[in-house]
Amino acid sequence: MRVALYYPWVYLRSGIERALIEIKRRSRHDIRIYTNHFDPDGTYPELAGMDVTELSRVSVERTYSAVTAAALSILHTRLDPAQHDAVLLCCDGLGPLLTISNRRKPVVNLCFTPLRATYDEVYRDRVLAGGGPARPVKRAAEAAFRLVDRMAWRNFDEVICIAETVRRRVADNRLFPESKIHLAYPGVEPRQAASGGEPEPMFLLPGRIMWTKNIELAIAGFRQFLSEAPPALQRFRLHIAGMVDAKSRPYFAQLRDLAGGEERITFETVVSDDRMRALYARAWAVLAPAFNEDFGLTPIEAMAHGRPVLACNRGGLRETVQDGVTGLLVEPDPAAFAAGLRRIAQDEALAQHLGAQGPARAAAFTWPRFVDTIDAVLDGVQRRSS
Repeated sequence: MRVALYYPWVYLRSGIERALIEIKRRSRHDIRIYTNHFDPDGTYPELAGMDVTELSRVSVERTYSAVTAAALSILHTRLDPAQHDAVLLCCDGLGPLLTISNRRKPVVNLCFTPLRATYDEVYRDRVLAGGGPARPVKRAAEAAFRLVDRMAWRNFDEVICIAETVRRRVADNRLFPESKIHLAYPGVEPRQAASGGEPEPMFLLPGRIMWTKNIELAIAGFRQFLSEAPPALQRFRLHIAGMVDAKSRPYFAQLRDLAGGEERITFETVVSDDRMRALYARAWAVLAPAFNEDFGLTPIEAMAHGRPVLACNRGGLRETVQDGVTGLLVEPDPAAFAAGLRRIAQDEALAQHLGAQGPARAAAFTWPRFVDTIDAVLDGVQRRSS
């Protein structure tokens, strides 16, 4: 079966780009990747050799004018129906608009999330409270998008969500019948994890450096931890490691200001896969402070390396991190985060126990299982269309 795998912008090192690689590598179908913005230097190097086809190019800026222009371009983008038997569309916002002009072949939605600025209440509240256009303008833009987006969602033959959190978001907003939604968790390859040696007194916060990751909470919690820690715990440091794309540079500057020159808070923004594995292997614990994560691969990667996870008790993080088993789930405020850090730092036996349960938990989330589910859904679509 020839499958057009579409995602509007392939330019970062995030979970979606990693999923594109794994689907292309592992699917039993003939996969060809299409996008409206391809930056081989900014994303994972593996994608450069996967014959990615760039269609009419759109901006990756997140201003209202740039997003509107991108949406209009996606609406009018046409894939040649003679070149594929089905479309597998990766959705994290604007992607469903592609279906308006591409309804001649079956379309499957691999949903990482519907547009968070519209359908995720926590994210939406932050957008409405932020800068940019006035609140009434934002609400008008949201209403217009909802109207068009709901039309687009009617064009999907099947929907696969990457987490129960995402499935609830889709169902609660009545975008697709809940009973018809498939679930496929992304994953890791535990056998590829670097063996955990002796951990260093280092809390690792891995992944893209962007505002949705709520990194300021980890910094505030760590600084409070230091202010209250006895001398024996003053040796701990916080290491934040991940890429910073152009639109996140102002946020990165804010984080550095929040760090306030504290030498025990360090940043690393050029991180290869090998380097990240080495950091996981050295970490005492891994932090996941995102305010309402859709799913999140980093906690699973941490568990695969046998490291405990300290995460916000919100969103998809609750689906992977088992409180008191593979890590700790805490409320999203600095005091709670500081208390969690202190508990893991001062009790080495606890940290070791939580970490030891991680590999078995991570083994429940694997790329082969993820791709097998997608292939099975595509098989069903093919049977019905033949």
